[in-house]
Amino acid sequence: MPHTKDELPDALYGAAQVRELDARLIAAGTPGFELMLRAAHATWRALVRQWPSETELSVLAGHGNNAGDGYLVAALARRAGWTVRVLAVVDPQRLQGDAALAHAEALAEGVPVQDWTAQSELHGVIVDALLGTGLTGEVREPYAGAIKAINASGLPVIAVDIPSGLCADTGHVLGDAVRADLTVTFIGLKVGLFTGDAADCIGELVFNDLQATAETYRDIPVSARRLNKANLPRLTARAPTAHKGRFGHVLLIGGDHGFGGAILLSTESALRSGAGMVSLATRPEHVAAALTRVPEAMALGASSANQLMGLLDKVSVLVAGPGLGQASWGRALLSAAANAPLPQVWDADALNLLASGFVSLPKDCVITPHPGEAARLLGISTAQVQADRPAAALALSKKYTAVVVLKGAGSLIAHPDGRLALCHQGHPAMATAGLGDVLAGLTGALLAQGMAGFDAACLAVWLHANAGMQQGKFGRGLAASDLIPAIRQLLEEHAPCLK
Repeated sequence: MPHTKDELPDALYGAAQVRELDARLIAAGTPGFELMLRAAHATWRALVRQWPSETELSVLAGHGNNAGDGYLVAALARRAGWTVRVLAVVDPQRLQGDAALAHAEALAEGVPVQDWTAQSELHGVIVDALLGTGLTGEVREPYAGAIKAINASGLPVIAVDIPSGLCADTGHVLGDAVRADLTVTFIGLKVGLFTGDAADCIGELVFNDLQATAETYRDIPVSARRLNKANLPRLTARAPTAHKGRFGHVLLIGGDHGFGGAILLSTESALRSGAGMVSLATRPEHVAAALTRVPEAMALGASSANQLMGLLDKVSVLVAGPGLGQASWGRALLSAAANAPLPQVWDADALNLLASGFVSLPKDCVITPHPGEAARLLGISTAQVQADRPAAALALSKKYTAVVVLKGAGSLIAHPDGRLALCHQGHPAMATAGLGDVLAGLTGALLAQGMAGFDAACLAVWLHANAGMQQGKFGRGLAASDLIPAIRQLLEEHAPCLK
């Protein structure tokens, strides 16, 4: 059955798992060619809904089952009276099995099939049926040239199953990838449609399960879970007799010279996300600004780590890193935090100091690296992190025995036990400084209210991303502090304070 974007399933799979789902459907009695027909019909219906006034189609076909889907879409368009042609990037005589049957079906409908060349003209809606989910290496010619021509055409593009050149497992562009306006994907949602470079490639996403049943999916391992309103962890409602002592005391540590704003953003975020009490330890020079901006927080001007010791015994959660710096002041305060037996959130320079080997990560930690920080923590390049974001998040989680939030397009939340969640919401306007500070404070507040690390991270990332979507509608110029009231509103809608 088809699903709209808001109704997409939670389960995300790798390419190997989707092939197993396909094999199960066939083993259960559905011929492979019938599945190909279902995929083609789903693609055709989505195409007509998206571009109802179009009457011309150019299908670019490769050599596998993805090409077979394309040939059948061409046959359906021809049957509907459209002007259609297939540009074959690979000699159709090389097609085998169901794809060869699909090619024959297109010929029987009178679809003209021509060899693709660099001089081939594209018209109408382009159907990308070049490369499917099995692609692992870099895109080579003649596919690379065809992909470049599609992207340069300026025409509307629909991708069959996945935009050609996008890795189904990682969301990484393998040299070149089609930038589609609409992608219709089948049987199981692929992780690579939701993270990394995917947002630049997939356009609108439509999913069709090709009439798979619950039995089809039984016991197939899931690579990740897509976060949505229905599966988010929830804070419990507050009793009428609730008081501040029941909802934790967050201490935020950071704000070296020149970086006072970062710790204030984290502090305000923690306060507005429901922590019972909030304290911050920062440079004495920033205390006046803190009391002006967030008078509800208790501000400690700390010149040395010794001044933290009494406070560490009174708090329940630490957030370390926003504006911390890597000089002696920040190092001293982070050392004190690392020795405190408390749930903690480490961000920014706390992670850079961790990567340097200066300090060890305590237990019960959530770390929130961006790709550059993740690379330093793993001892690899940022490009390597981005080439396989799911693997990087899981590797970090295992290395540091911590819940990891790997930020970026399609943020990932990894648990040391192998659980992986994904949040694909967000907005380009969020490409601005300070948003990570807001996320760190929010995560600390959720921990303080009793949530486990993985649950707190999942809810925090979802709230943060959706607040960004909400505020991003106003366009460029988004400030990190704009997210804080939106987060508060979304949290109340998701988990009301009162029953």
